[in-house]
Amino acid sequence: MVDYIAVAIPVFFLLIGLEILIARRQGKRVYRFHDTVADLGCGISQQITGLFLKAVLFGGYMWVYRQGHLLELSPSSPWTFGIALLGVDFLYYWWHRASHLVNFMWAAHIVHHQSEEMNLAVALRQAWFTSATAWIFYLPLALLGVPPYVFLAADAFSTLYQFWIHTETIGKLGPLEWLLNTPSHHRVHHAINPHYLERNYGAVTIVWDRLFGSFQVEDAPCVYGIVEPLASWNPVWANLHYWVRLWKTARAASRWRDRLLLWFAPPGWDPATGETKPAPPVDRQRYRKFDTDVPRGLNAYVAVQFVPIAAATFALLLWQERLGGPIALAAALIILASVAVWGGLFELRRWAWPLELLKLAAIGAGGAVVWVRSPASLLGATLLLSAIGFALWLWPYRGCFTRPTAAPARTQTVR
Repeated sequence: MVDYIAVAIPVFFLLIGLEILIARRQGKRVYRFHDTVADLGCGISQQITGLFLKAVLFGGYMWVYRQGHLLELSPSSPWTFGIALLGVDFLYYWWHRASHLVNFMWAAHIVHHQSEEMNLAVALRQAWFTSATAWIFYLPLALLGVPPYVFLAADAFSTLYQFWIHTETIGKLGPLEWLLNTPSHHRVHHAINPHYLERNYGAVTIVWDRLFGSFQVEDAPCVYGIVEPLASWNPVWANLHYWVRLWKTARAASRWRDRLLLWFAPPGWDPATGETKPAPPVDRQRYRKFDTDVPRGLNAYVAVQFVPIAAATFALLLWQERLGGPIALAAALIILASVAVWGGLFELRRWAWPLELLKLAAIGAGGAVVWVRSPASLLGATLLLSAIGFALWLWPYRGCFTRPTAAPARTQTVR
């Protein structure tokens, strides 16, 4: 089965470059370096963790389908694919809506909403645990009789469609706004303006939002992010922070009933009062975005590292079975460590310096082993020399990493 998302990764980056050019011609600045790297780091880490989750979760769909399904739908029929597309779009709507209204599901989905920008890189800002909450919503399709690989193709089409709607460079699209989920509709969904919250959950179409009362037209400039900002560039913390918050809130609750109910309550629910806190008003002119002051050399260090890490992720997604378990696992750990350390470098965290050196030492040691075993191979020499080069690059900045907490934030106004 072709992994359509993995194959599309180079196209994603080309379109991001095109969006940057279009935005400049429009006089807009829709990308910030730290935010973009954090977005892509979340996407990279989600794809890597997905390697170990997809088989288990897809196995649930396969099991239900094999236990017995109502209809025998031909996997080669266009009608079957049409049914799958319609079913995925409908069931995605309900999963997405539940993910905003149920705390434990919001803990998994919140990662996608943390960026304070709206661009194509945000589309790639995905969470580790969303597939764990979504798969059960699609089981009715297995029971109906949609063949597993047809379902995967329809789900991939839905995911790929949603990439292009994460942008501020495309305005309203006339009559298409009535049927399709468009950039205008999805900007509303990512906004924290109070009247925009909990609106426009659709994937490919906007029909279900119109039918079930969750539609909102874009009628005011959007402010993006989450109600209580993450204020971090770390993809690992991005995926864990709301879980930690729920756990602390549950432990502080006085009654066991409230501790359990909290996980199923809506975001903002207070166990002490039994009420859900209303979202605060947002003033676009006064809102400040999170950012940090980091030496340019460290930014360049991460930018240069990003290319091989992105290439390694692409290769791992396509050829993990050929690489074998130990090599694939080692590559996955290096990739995950890289995106985590990038966040620490951007925040000048005290732990980022030794962890980055440890990662470089592991890469260098691996390269040395490959070189000794196969002196004619360029891979070993490349890994060893690049590890040494990166360590020398990082060394002059060792004095920056003295803070136990994040680097002092400098905020930016919303444009």
